[in-house]
Amino acid sequence: MTSDVRTLEWTGDGLRLLDQTALPGRVEYLVARDVGTLVDAIRRLAVRGAPALGVAGAFGVALAVLQAGREGWDDAARDAAIARIRTARPTAVNLAAGVDRVLPFARKGAGAVAAEAQALLEEDVRGNRAIGAHGADWLRDRVGDRPLRVLTHCNAGALATAGWGTALGVVRELHGRGRVEIVYADETRPLLQGARLTAWELDRAGIPCVVQADGAAPSTILRGLVDAAIIGADRIAANGDTANKIGSVGVALACHAAGIPLVVAAPWSTVDLALPAGDGIPIEERPAAEILAWGGERTAPERVGAVNPAFDVTPARLVTALVTETGVLEVAAGVTPGDRRVRPSRRSDRPSW
Repeated sequence: MTSDVRTLEWTGDGLRLLDQTALPGRVEYLVARDVGTLVDAIRRLAVRGAPALGVAGAFGVALAVLQAGREGWDDAARDAAIARIRTARPTAVNLAAGVDRVLPFARKGAGAVAAEAQALLEEDVRGNRAIGAHGADWLRDRVGDRPLRVLTHCNAGALATAGWGTALGVVRELHGRGRVEIVYADETRPLLQGARLTAWELDRAGIPCVVQADGAAPSTILRGLVDAAIIGADRIAANGDTANKIGSVGVALACHAAGIPLVVAAPWSTVDLALPAGDGIPIEERPAAEILAWGGERTAPERVGAVNPAFDVTPARLVTALVTETGVLEVAAGVTPGDRRVRPSRRSDRPSW
């Protein structure tokens, strides 16, 4: 993403968000100056993507502190508002992690909270750059030093982060090295984050891409048209099971059948070491109207309902590599985030190896 468009930015008394529901047709911003506005923006996906939600959650605590002061809330009311932010979307662990990181600063005031949230934002951008470099290096060594045909699912670009991107960060790095032939961007039903957002980012960056229906992805892979699939993640269990946008499992199964890498690119903050396996990851159920209607017009019979899970969980055995800002874990080969060989550093809970 070019520097003239920012996913989110603290204004001093509010959080300025790029409204992703308006893309690609319009570049519009909204400013959340209260908890209710921010929670609504998170739930309706005006701001989305696990890393971006983590930063938004951190700044949300500053909003809650400011609002508490304006409206005379007691500590219980302030804490309840913060809890609303923390649980606005249950699958992405980064949202809760961002809130929890800045909570100790709340007693020092909104300024201290916002400063720590800004530090988290800047860490995310640096981390994304590192993810891109690690992922590109690994693909060069695994697939070959040549232009690659890459498939993506959903949006894990600058729009889903504080800047640069995770899965698309790897693609951007490859493109900068002259190593991208084409990107297949799955449209990502039902809200079209691939068609609306990923394609928008790739087009702006001058990276050649085509959009395809989600149902076409396995065929594209099995026809030998893809060298690697790169996806993001909303939560990763200790054993490497990975939650990502619904439809990711189909991509993973096709990659496994075709013998090509499935690369998961995500910050270490997305790893939930307290969760042994993916069957414990809560799966958000979105409104049925997202499935049953299009453009405000119902597309299914009136008496027919819908199931609309926002995410699925890809088993670790199908994840070839997990790329974080600290390096690459070859998960399917048995090196998982919870492996004892991945030692936490003394300075943080991030691994070093």
